[in-house]
Amino acid sequence: MKFIYPARISRTERGTWRAVFPDLAGCTAEGDTVEEAVELANEAACDWISLELSEEDGQLPPVTDVRDMELEEDEIIRNICVNIRFTDGWDE
Repeated sequence: MKFIYPARISRTERGTWRAVFPDLAGCTAEGDTVEEAVELANEAACDWISLELSEEDGQLPPVTDVRDMELEEDEIIRNICVNIRFTDGWDE
């Protein structure tokens, strides 16, 4: 199953890049480059979504439309696509 959530990506004070998912509480990633931050954000979102869906009544939050997000200075938005293959009764 495919899930797409936007991440806000900005440079930190240390010069690294941090990705924050406004819809996935506490889900963040940080890398030395934008590309690394996006890659790590994909892994973090995959873990977050997998954990949430493994809960008995796991519900995913609605996705914020990127057109409704206001950019801060030097901030970029990337839609992060996560593919999760379910097993044990789940199928794509």
